[in-house]
Amino acid sequence: MRCPFCSHSDTGVKDSRTTEDNAAIRRRRFCVECGSRFTTFERVQLRDLMVLKKSGVRVPFDRDKLAQSIETALHKRAIDPERTERVISSLVRQLEISGETEIPTTDIGEMVMDALLNLDAVAYVRFASVYKEFNDVKDFVAFIKNNSL
Repeated sequence: MRCPFCSHSDTGVKDSRTTEDNAAIRRRRFCVECGSRFTTFERVQLRDLMVLKKSGVRVPFDRDKLAQSIETALHKRAIDPERTERVISSLVRQLEISGETEIPTTDIGEMVMDALLNLDAVAYVRFASVYKEFNDVKDFVAFIKNNSL
């Protein structure tokens, strides 16, 4: 594993343990060159997934992009990072076990919206504002009224 700070190729493992949902192994690592510490996660990947975008373009599924979208919606919300990680892992598992190798972005967006609704109402509205392409305040008001928030 390459050090993210100095790019040295020799790092050691200080501690390993499974995550709360047993979906990954969390490893605390250190760089033998600069001494920096960092965390890595090792996960099982069941199959290669492709995402079908609205434009018709097919791109490889990117777990980090999914995580970034969710973390952006949850920005400055009092949600435990472990809980966020469990939601992300659960969504990825649902996609992998769906049996589909090509998943439309609309399906992924709806899954994220469902997960965020159960996690945090503000994050749900934030995500919806981008996903549903709100143009003004009226769109927010209508969405909140229609979803009984």
